[in-house]
Amino acid sequence: MTIKESWLLPEGIDELMPQEATQLENMHRILVDFMRGWGYQLVVPPLVEYLDSLLTGTAKSLDIQTFKLTDQMSGRMLGIRADMTPQVARIAAHKLRHQSDILRLCYIGSVLHTLPTGLNGVRNPIQLGAEIYGHAGPESDIESIELMVELLKKSGAVSKIALDIGHVGVYRGLAEFAGLTESQEQELFSALQRKAVTDISALLDSYQISKDARQMLQELSELNGDKSVLPRAKSVLKNAPKSVQLALSTLEQIADALTQRIPGIAINFDLAELRGYHYHTGVVFAAYKPESSYAIAAGGRYDDIGEAFGLAQPATGFSLDLKKLATQLPAESFNQETIGVEWAEDSHLHATVKSLRESGKVVIYQFPGSQTSTTHTLVKQNGHWQVTEIGTQTRG
Repeated sequence: MTIKESWLLPEGIDELMPQEATQLENMHRILVDFMRGWGYQLVVPPLVEYLDSLLTGTAKSLDIQTFKLTDQMSGRMLGIRADMTPQVARIAAHKLRHQSDILRLCYIGSVLHTLPTGLNGVRNPIQLGAEIYGHAGPESDIESIELMVELLKKSGAVSKIALDIGHVGVYRGLAEFAGLTESQEQELFSALQRKAVTDISALLDSYQISKDARQMLQELSELNGDKSVLPRAKSVLKNAPKSVQLALSTLEQIADALTQRIPGIAINFDLAELRGYHYHTGVVFAAYKPESSYAIAAGGRYDDIGEAFGLAQPATGFSLDLKKLATQLPAESFNQETIGVEWAEDSHLHATVKSLRESGKVVIYQFPGSQTSTTHTLVKQNGHWQVTEIGTQTRG
């Protein structure tokens, strides 16, 4: 390996420089404190677990994204987490199951993917999330969506937010009503995700299903828009099973609540939105910048996740990439006041520096023969050490 090659990082693995790292850490503190104000308790799952535990139940879908290695102590296979959500579900089901009927947990930590996800191709995001366990009603979905939006606003990285909301129960109920086989359900799901109307029609023509089922599944890709799409969906899907009607009623309740709780926010309802279809069990939602097609935060209901850990309980929540969010902050938010002072053996100087640092100021001693750029300087005037607005510059 040449010297030039020795500093290269693996593809999709990035690192943060001081300004970005400082901003991320500041945002970390602000957002965790913010979630604490909503009653969410912080948990810290381990970076690695036994593979069979890490990929239990619905987490099996993460298999391809999980780095695997052999534990030198036990000989068992370990996995490096690709998603913290299943880990938090394990904690809720196993270690905190008797703490409360309703559990609100939050978490933050690095995850690692074998393959890049999303437009930026990063494989080592920093995941931040919040989950509610033990409540099956739409109220907990509403709280999760509201918290997600308020959290993004609190971060300072997003000025305008648009929401996209769906419900996997609509397609799941229609597929069951139509009597689709597992392979048919999967191929139609793929076409719906692509909004490929021609492919959807061709697939439905090839299935031996009732006229009602075909018509409702065909209409599904067109049922998206603001909250006015929900009454239209009820009309179009009036012959759908009770589970579909219940899903639509849940979406109406969520729409009414969010309109009151977050006035002015743009909400798009998409009944063919099937993100996490094999993972989620109810409402799914995502937040976007209005000018972007890539979600900055996403979540939904996943009621089956705790079953593999011995406690089947309803759950809903969301997560986001804190690292990606922090890098979207305006440039001016990186500005930081720093105070430079010449190195000297002066007890009064040391006391002043200590006092400034304890008050939250950044004070940097300038070593003899060198200088670090600062925005202010600490100088002795009339026998007293005082901060001036004249900064020093790094020597070329």
